[in-house]
Amino acid sequence: MSTDVKPKKRVLIAEDDPVSCHLLKSFLVKWDYDVAVVTDGMAALKILEADDTPRLAVLDWMMPGMEGVQICQRIRERKNRPYVYVLLLTARSEKRDLLRGLELGADDYLTKPFDSEELRARLLVGERILTLQDDLIAAREELRFRATHDLLTGISNRGTVMDALRNELSRQLREQRSFGVILVDIDHFKNVNDTYGHLCGDEVLQAVSRRLKECVRPYDTVGRYGGEEFLIIASAANTKGTLALAERIRSVLESKPVVTHAGEVRITASLGAAISTDARGGDPQTLLRLADKALYRAKELGRNRTELAGSPESTSSAPSTAEDIPLKSGHR
Repeated sequence: MSTDVKPKKRVLIAEDDPVSCHLLKSFLVKWDYDVAVVTDGMAALKILEADDTPRLAVLDWMMPGMEGVQICQRIRERKNRPYVYVLLLTARSEKRDLLRGLELGADDYLTKPFDSEELRARLLVGERILTLQDDLIAAREELRFRATHDLLTGISNRGTVMDALRNELSRQLREQRSFGVILVDIDHFKNVNDTYGHLCGDEVLQAVSRRLKECVRPYDTVGRYGGEEFLIIASAANTKGTLALAERIRSVLESKPVVTHAGEVRITASLGAAISTDARGGDPQTLLRLADKALYRAKELGRNRTELAGSPESTSSAPSTAEDIPLKSGHR
């Protein structure tokens, strides 16, 4: 039977005195740390600025190249990087010197000659603080995810996708480029819930969300608009590009059944598309109303099709050429 091996905790030692460096490394290896050793400040800074830097560092105050307090100051200037807990090793005992070290970014200090048990105790405190910070960051990210994503499907929620729509309108003012809005509604979704149950309906919604994400570009936004309806913001897309995306979505959704605990469920969707071309910007609600009207027209004309806002005739009647994508599939 295999057992999980807990990874060793990594720590950096930056110390130019050979005797002190040897003692530090001996103790840390004995306490089961993965130890990296450098003997000058510039080498320490290089390691601490790397993406895979150790989260614990024991820095001598006085080193060639760069002092320990200068290294502290440099790494504290970094933003959006994992926190490094710094234990400053110093022969200084003046309170003002120690205060300066803490003000410049050190988390704790140890005076030379150091006691091994005190060193271990201070490193354990550092580990505890790093664990608490990581837990707080994880909790914050979880709260942020819950505030911006639909918990059932994992895609953006209504508020987030509406923010994306407003941002796209603002970008249109700056860059004078069009974009598309697509509403996607699963056909006869109530029948899925009534026939197979709501748990099966949830599985269908999750599968549809995954397929939508696979269809769009990385810079488009997919969100759950409500119930079985989804909203897609097609960034920097013209009419042709938006309709091509809508047709790709429609085709992918009907291409194969959704596998659920209750068996295979075949689905189709109706789509309504609207294009924002007003260089002066526009109103999100106006765009959504246009897309919604197009969606209802798709429903009235037989479902499993795409309709474009502002087109009195069916958009699916356009000829099929190398440049024009047919928008109509057969009625269910």
